[in-house]
Amino acid sequence: MGQCAMSHTRSTTAGASGKPPIAPPLTSSASAIVADTASGYHLFKISDYSRTKDIFPTGSALKSRAFTIGGHQWRIHYYPNGNTEECGEYISLFLHLDEIVTDKNVYAQHGFRLFDEFAGDDDDDELRPSSIADLEQVSTFGGNNIGLGRLRFIKREELEKSNYLKNDSFTVRCDVVVTKRIRSEETPLVVRTSPKPKAARFVTVPPSDLHRHLQDLLHAEKGADVVFEAGGETFTTHRCVLAARSPVFSAELFGSMKESDTTVVIRIDDMVAQVFKALLFFVYTDSLPETKKEDEYAMCQHLLVAADRYNMERLKLMCEDRLCSYIGVGTVTTILELAEQHNCDGLKKACFDFLSSQKNLKAVTAGEGLEHLGRNCPSLVNELIATLGNLIQ
Repeated sequence: MGQCAMSHTRSTTAGASGKPPIAPPLTSSASAIVADTASGYHLFKISDYSRTKDIFPTGSALKSRAFTIGGHQWRIHYYPNGNTEECGEYISLFLHLDEIVTDKNVYAQHGFRLFDEFAGDDDDDELRPSSIADLEQVSTFGGNNIGLGRLRFIKREELEKSNYLKNDSFTVRCDVVVTKRIRSEETPLVVRTSPKPKAARFVTVPPSDLHRHLQDLLHAEKGADVVFEAGGETFTTHRCVLAARSPVFSAELFGSMKESDTTVVIRIDDMVAQVFKALLFFVYTDSLPETKKEDEYAMCQHLLVAADRYNMERLKLMCEDRLCSYIGVGTVTTILELAEQHNCDGLKKACFDFLSSQKNLKAVTAGEGLEHLGRNCPSLVNELIATLGNLIQ
């Protein structure tokens, strides 16, 4: 019998050319859920704090004027003696929706914090937008007139000791973020890439020790080329270092004011040896020397004067900052006079802030400090009266 030849075929993915077919392009997209919000804040000032505390018992509230944020009307309810007996030592604050909502609820975040209306222009932290972390979680406000807020906002005792209570008044800032709608939107596709491996570190770079080397240079007097005398002591220094650190020293040592004879000892009048030594320490190290606690107040005053004399702004600001911590009933007028004479705006503001407390001002006026200040700096006293006139009677 004749044999039939059988043909065997095998399916492959190869095309006519023997190459695999090109896969269709991969499509990709991304979207996100987005909440549209409207935000704002309201400043609620409580004047005559003492009277509100004395007149309104626990559970009684005073209301702010209505204000609009996110297209809705709101009011703040202030309980000077707390909303309940359990929080009678505290001030309670609540935010209320001041309108009738019948069709849908209003979703919002809110937050309360004390606001310092006497903060300077540079202190803009009080007016910064509150971050979401500062606020309560999203809450539902409906037509039931139930407010949401803080039962224990702050203890009255803590408020009365704080700098926020001035002239028997304080201000509360209420931030509100209203959720308008939640929607989806297309977003750019983020392609995930492998992070670049962190290179191994074989070398550790130490912090700068330039200040230590310059301090050693001062002590060793190597290459020193100018001698100063202050308070009966002599100091051998390097004119290049001094000139680089102070425009006044630069003019004295290299400019038209320079000494013609480099061997002459330059005398520093009206400065004791310890102060000039501290000044040189700062010139070479950019830091203040260690000082005994009982001597620091006086040293900072003298160094501030020296810093102003030699136009060394960083040293001047460092002294201002330290003197702020020494402001008290017995020192404020002396420090204020120093600040006025040497144009120390920050130190002057700190003194005014201290005197804005009625208790502090009363204690200062009982002494002779203000009278002395009036004789030496009458314009400063006039400015003080203009700023704190309602406290000075």
